[in-house]
Amino acid sequence: MSILLIVLVLMNTYPLLVSEDLVFRAKHTALQASASAINTAVAGLEELTEENVAQAMEAVEIDGVSRAVVTDENGLALYDTREVGSAAGYYVFYTELVQALRGYSAVYSVYEEGAFRSSAAQPVLYRNQIIGAVYVYDYDTQQASLLKDLQNNLMRISVGIAILVVCVSLAFSRGLTRRLDSLLTAIRGVREGAYNQRAVLSGHDEYTQIAGEFNDLVDRLQETENARRRFVSDASHELKTPLAAIRLLTDSILQNENIDGATVREFVSDIGQEAERLSRITEDLLRLTRLDSGVAETPERVEISPVLERVVKMLRPVADEKDVSIVTACSDGAAAAATPGEIHQILYNLMENAVKYNRRGGFVRVSVDMGEETSTITVEDNGIGIPAEDLPRVFERFYRVDKARSRAAGGTGLGLSIVRDTVSRRGGVVRAEGAPGGGTRFIVTLPCRLGEEEGP
Repeated sequence: MSILLIVLVLMNTYPLLVSEDLVFRAKHTALQASASAINTAVAGLEELTEENVAQAMEAVEIDGVSRAVVTDENGLALYDTREVGSAAGYYVFYTELVQALRGYSAVYSVYEEGAFRSSAAQPVLYRNQIIGAVYVYDYDTQQASLLKDLQNNLMRISVGIAILVVCVSLAFSRGLTRRLDSLLTAIRGVREGAYNQRAVLSGHDEYTQIAGEFNDLVDRLQETENARRRFVSDASHELKTPLAAIRLLTDSILQNENIDGATVREFVSDIGQEAERLSRITEDLLRLTRLDSGVAETPERVEISPVLERVVKMLRPVADEKDVSIVTACSDGAAAAATPGEIHQILYNLMENAVKYNRRGGFVRVSVDMGEETSTITVEDNGIGIPAEDLPRVFERFYRVDKARSRAAGGTGLGLSIVRDTVSRRGGVVRAEGAPGGGTRFIVTLPCRLGEEEGP
């Protein structure tokens, strides 16, 4: 509206000012020409009198002026074309005449009261001596009327434009307000926890794009909220299971006064196993919490081979107990941009699962290959395998293909989630697929070079 106001003000002032200036210039030129014509007629006279000025003026045709006055050197009017109220015989001291009697040519124009008033004066010289002055005056209402009509037309056009712009602005404003209200209503609904709220806007403008982005964001929030609730439910269930077992075992000991020592030791051993399982679940939950928080240690170039040897040494007793062989092959100098703890966690979780969910006499093969930009860790077994429909979900938290078998093996259902989040945090990728002949293959790809912002 401010811009519109400025445009309308300029529209109603600039053309009028330019028109006035053009008229003033034309008037000045015409009056000066008329004054020069009269000056030429009387300039040859040695002395100006009423008689010789009147005689000289008979040969002058004066067009385009309303009045012409000739005075002597003292300002006494000797000749005046105005019949009513003639100044002849009287002293005239118009500003322009006074300037002319002092030896200066003067011209003046003004537009007021619906008319152009213009005047010009020149000194009359004889042998470089001022012997009088010529004064011409014009009162023009015709061009003033044209200028007034122009002004009125511009005003009417301006009013029409203003009304049109205001109406269009109000229409657009109401339309945009309705769209904004719809978007704000959806935002307020989501703020109150109604994640099923959606902003429904049609069209192809920016508001529709914002609504689309908002709906996508709400969808992701809905997924995150569902995952959070599922995670809390699963975590509560997983923590409740060992706690219930511990409670049951302790109640059995306390309520049975005749229980023998061997049974007590067996129950206490079971309580210790459940407590150890509870501790593992808690540690895994803490690891996932740290990963979710975004706080990560500064990565370094980690040699994978020494870490792999340590993991094999830790899992060897479990593998021997199940008669599972572990075979490793690591390229010379294979490394990854991570921390030693993260590489250990990735290898340990994948290899522990491969050993635990294997059959007797099975094998676990681990290979590490290094490329120009990435290192690839492959963990393959010929164990019980994972059904194809479960492969896309094995990295979900607390997801188990066979819940009974997983709990019997002591798993928490969080190991693969920790692997996925750790690998993703370092810019890598992990995937699971079926191995030829049965079993499962996990393939981890990690960058082997540090970024410039991460260190030398």
